[in-house]
Amino acid sequence: MHIAEGFLPPAHAIAWSVASAPFVVQGVRSLTREVREHPESTLLLGASGAFTFVLSALKIPSVTGSCSHPTGTGLGAILFRPPIMAVLGTITLLFQALLLAHGGLTTLGANVFSLAVVGPWAGYGTYRLLKRYEVPLMVAVFCGAFVADLSTYCVTSVQLALAFPDPGTGFLGALAKFGSIFAVTQIPLAVSEGLLTVLVMRLLKQSSKGELVRLGVLSKRKQQQSATEVGTGAGA
Repeated sequence: MHIAEGFLPPAHAIAWSVASAPFVVQGVRSLTREVREHPESTLLLGASGAFTFVLSALKIPSVTGSCSHPTGTGLGAILFRPPIMAVLGTITLLFQALLLAHGGLTTLGANVFSLAVVGPWAGYGTYRLLKRYEVPLMVAVFCGAFVADLSTYCVTSVQLALAFPDPGTGFLGALAKFGSIFAVTQIPLAVSEGLLTVLVMRLLKQSSKGELVRLGVLSKRKQQQSATEVGTGAGA
């Protein structure tokens, strides 16, 4: 990811665009509602989009016709849920295709599906599952960002394998080839992205506690308990 301009057969490019479209439409509705009901979240939305743009613009050549890089979608998915990240990711990919020649317009649908749809949903699902079992917040954040990154590349491997099956072993052979090559660069990148996302979340805990409580990232009850303990300690 990103798959380069013109690299996919036209039928594949159209199919992935059709598959991505409902998620983007739903995301536009969710984003519009969020901004209308909570205009104070605009700054954090912008920061989430910028985080995705900057990380996913770091380009490391990988499989022919594609590249490796962090994705940056885990943070926004945890903060604002995956539908909104479908929009922010699409905007990111569109600007990168137009301004940086990174990805392309014909492959935009395929890139949106992997980076802006599957990645955020996989990362958010991992995060919510771990939180349900009361795993510490930062561990859940790390795992969410890690899975969001890695799942994006798993989908890209599937997309390339479907478009270019191995002459001898078909789809499965091509999938193993693309996946193994991606893994060399992508697993370390996913770990690095997880650690960076934890660092950003720690900073947000210090600067935007109220917003994180409203978004459900921080528990209001735990925050009240923490404040009470601080007050008790000060009184003592």
